[in-house]
Formats: sequence, C-alpha cells, structure tokens
Amino acid sequence: MNKKIIENLLEESGISSFEAKVEAMMFIKHYLNLTAVDIAIEPEFEETKELMHAIEERTSTKRPIQYIIGQADFMKEKFFVNENVLIPRPETEYLVLSAIEDIKKYGYKKVMDIGTGTGCIACMIAKNTDAQVIGVDISLEALEIALDNSSKLGLFNKAIFRKSDIFSNVKADEKFDMIVSNPPYIKLSEKPTLQKEVTFEPECALFANDENGVEFYEKIISQAGDFLNPNGELIFEVGINQAQYVKSFMEQNGYGNIEIVKDFANIERVVKGRKI
Repeated sequence: MNKKIIENLLEESGISSFEAKVEAMMFIKHYLNLTAVDIAIEPEFEETKELMHAIEERTSTKRPIQYIIGQADFMKEKFFVNENVLIPRPETEYLVLSAIEDIKKYGYKKVMDIGTGTGCIACMIAKNTDAQVIGVDISLEALEIALDNSSKLGLFNKAIFRKSDIFSNVKADEKFDMIVSNPPYIKLSEKPTLQKEVTFEPECALFANDENGVEFYEKIISQAGDFLNPNGELIFEVGINQAQYVKSFMEQNGYGNIEIVKDFANIERVVKGRKI
C-alpha cells in the first residue's frame, strides 16, 4: 500500500484530485501515525483494517473525513468534531484573525461567541488574546464538544460555555466588549444543491429559515446593543452576497465604523462595526 493508491481510491469515488491528496495524508497520519517525511523516506507501508474500513466508509457514503477520524484542523490546532457540530472551515479563520486583531488593538477583555459549535472561534480567541470568551449554543451536544476542545487546549476559565438560544440565557447586566458570531446563513432553497458531505452536518448550524439567509443576523444585531459596552464591537462571518445587507442592517441599528473583510477567494466574508 502507498499514498497514491489511497488517492486513487478516493478519486474513483468522485472526490476531487486536490481533496484526495489532502485526505489521503489525513488518513495516513491518523491511522498509521506517519508524517509526510516518513512517506517520502519510505513510500510503501502496511495497511490496517481500521484504515481500509475508514477509506471504504468515506468512498461509499461520502461521510466527511473529519467525522470519520473525529477531528478537524483549524488555525494549526486539531479540534474534536462529530455530527453534532459544524466542521470548521478555512474561511472562518478570517473572522477569528480579525477579531483577535481588534481585541489586542482595543484591549477588549470580555467576548461572547454566539453559536459556538465546536468552540473553535472561542478557543482560538482565548488562546491568542488576554480576553475571556463565553461561547453560547442552543445544542447541549455541541457544548460538550466545545468543552472537550477547551480542555484539550488548556483554556480553563478563559473559554467557557453556556446553553443559550442567542441571548436567552444571558443576564441583562452582562456586558461584553465584543460579540462574535458565525451563525447559520445558508438559504433553505440551496439545500438540494449542496454537496453530499454537507448533508451529514447539523441542519441547525447550516440553515436560516428566510429566503435570504439573514434571519440570525437580524436577530443578533437587533439585540446585541443591549449586551455590548460603549464602543463595543459586533463582528460576523457572512455568506456570499450577504455582506452589504448585514452592513446596512447594522447601520440601521446604531453601529458605525463598519468594515468588510474579504477572504482568500476575494469574497466579502467578515462584517464588523462598533456600537455608537
């Protein structure tokens, strides 16, 4: 067995050549504990039943490799994942990096992460700043994963988690310097067009119920001002063609200094503004 054979098996099932290369190495690292250097020195290796079973599951069901191996890479860290949480995406790193930059710039100390899921946003902000982050989610199963990830990274008392439907379990006198969120923003009408892999992810973390996918932005923006300190910041990840609407709605609700950040594909991906 060698890496190329695994790549071919993945490609034959309809997985793109680029993804097959990445996933082949992920399988090898996880199940055989071999690195790219190991493979370069000794390309041939002995397969295991666990490895072959995992490859068979990936090719036959299209279940995402991250769920099969139980972890996903995000900002050079490995996060526990299962079907109760959204798999962290590379574009979300733009949201986290932008948040970290402003937290350090303005000296923010208390941050709230709405719809925390795996906790990857809350954890990476807590790990890279002096801020304490409270991550909230409506799903107890997701919060269990977030707690596991926080513990794995040693973020005790820095990244903490709470069950809450947006602000439903946040006290009226709790104030934050920043509220960050990557909420569900895919339109339900797009569901039939999504890749098979996406159908394994929790619908509550993917889909908004309105035709433009902005339901949760409207809910958060209309309430966030009550929980932000003066000059506090609200920062979102947004979907394709949603940035201008989110910017406009933030302006209507008393936010200024609004900026839009583009991702690696030149898509408007992050919208942030300050409470006036």
